[in-house]
Amino acid sequence: MLHGGPYWVNKDVGAWSIPKGEFDDTETPLQAAIREFHEETGTMLRGEFTELQPVVQKAGKQVYAFAQKGNLDAASIQCNTFKMEWPPKSGKWQTFPEVAKAAWFPVQVAKEKINPAQIAFLDELLSKINS
Repeated sequence: MLHGGPYWVNKDVGAWSIPKGEFDDTETPLQAAIREFHEETGTMLRGEFTELQPVVQKAGKQVYAFAQKGNLDAASIQCNTFKMEWPPKSGKWQTFPEVAKAAWFPVQVAKEKINPAQIAFLDELLSKINS
């Protein structure tokens, strides 16, 4: 899971997420997921993917997810940066990494740390693995 951005720096429970981002009609959800994963981790994914049911997060954002079996060292991620006004309305622009940190967690811990809407992804994936 990933954790990032200045809004989340002092938050842990419910503040972690899968790699995600926006896309338009020029990409499929899977193409966008592969692109976003690369941008946020520095790793390009190839191979077979398991599509999971989309979820709607609190702010109404629909999130698509895909799973893939693999072995990625969370300490080796390299991500893009972005600029934003920080602190808000200060007139000061700062550059931040898209991802401040990445980690793997046991499922029960992951369910505590991940954005609550994304728990459904963990449950669905566990169901698929165990069937």
